Amino acid sequence: MFAKRTNWNLETNRLSLALAAHRAAGKPLIDLTISNPTECGFNYDAEAILEALGNPAALKYEPNPRGLVAAREAVKRYYAERGAIVASDDIFLTTSTSEAYSYVFRTLCNPDDEVLIPEPSYPLFEFLADIQDVQLVRYPLLYDHGWQIDLHALEQAITPRTRGVIVVHPNNPTGNYCKPEEMRKLSEICAGQGIAIIADEVFLDFALGGDRQATFASNSGALTFTMSGLSKICGLPQMKAAWLVVGGPPGSLKKEAVARLEIIADTYLSMNAPIQWALPTLLGQRREFQRQLMERVKENLAELDRQLAGQKSCGRLEVEGGWNAVIRVPATRSDEELALELLAAKGVYVHPGHFYDFPSEGFVVVSLISPKRDFAEGTGMLLSMF
Repeated sequence: MFAKRTNWNLETNRLSLALAAHRAAGKPLIDLTISNPTECGFNYDAEAILEALGNPAALKYEPNPRGLVAAREAVKRYYAERGAIVASDDIFLTTSTSEAYSYVFRTLCNPDDEVLIPEPSYPLFEFLADIQDVQLVRYPLLYDHGWQIDLHALEQAITPRTRGVIVVHPNNPTGNYCKPEEMRKLSEICAGQGIAIIADEVFLDFALGGDRQATFASNSGALTFTMSGLSKICGLPQMKAAWLVVGGPPGSLKKEAVARLEIIADTYLSMNAPIQWALPTLLGQRREFQRQLMERVKENLAELDRQLAGQKSCGRLEVEGGWNAVIRVPATRSDEELALELLAAKGVYVHPGHFYDFPSEGFVVVSLISPKRDFAEGTGMLLSMF
């Protein structure tokens, strides 16, 4: 009766079961995986946000498959401030980056076509691909005093069924940005193979070094689909507002991609008017939010380094941006067993590396936006396990 694409293993994994039982028992919990910024104690300009949502213009229905011009112009200005010139007609508003992925997959892929994804990476890709009948093929990120794309392995992974390469910039959870030379080489590979770049830039603004990182949005070397949204860059996941930017060399390929996307977007018209009219104001809120968040991230990272300096068993991997840190721990047990033991013995919840497809044991992932006191106490308990 049901589709093969939704034939997932619906059994809850051991760690999730243990977490649910821990919470049901009312036991104290320090959650070092928290990723919802609205639960982390950041201050928002509630008056400005709520006023923007009450724009009387939202009472009129003006369907536009790309999204309202005023909203797209705000996205265009966001990129202009980063030194990237994009046309508002190349921007499509979506309710989430997940929806943007579905638009791109439907534009590029027939059933069982392939898309390359980085490893390690975020586990949501599995579900997004399954729903769209797309097969995922992994290319490795290599670590040697910092992360880099294994471009040779990526090129070897391309087959006649490959339609695109996903680049998460910076990657989640490893926090590495795609370097300028990697961007150039990726464009060269994809253009030569006739496949697209799919760039996920939801964490783009959160560079630890302070330097503004380049965006794929104005890439002209290959057909490129760049996505981002309010969820991360403004800390407003509840607003359900994101976008997709089509880039690439001028010509028929890009025009056809835009035309096909317009039909898909026109079929759904999923963006609601109040959020679209509020988008310029909501994007304007990002600077203060990002200031608060980066202050938190840097302080928590400094605390983690301070604690790691006091022992020899564990270390952290280099991180360039984003909200997570990867901690290398002794592989004396599986990462899942460690997470289970830490939850049971200390009431601290972390993600084991295998959640993100780390190729070996000995890694846990923690959120750097956790409240500072919780982060210091929780990481101390984690390190006390060794």
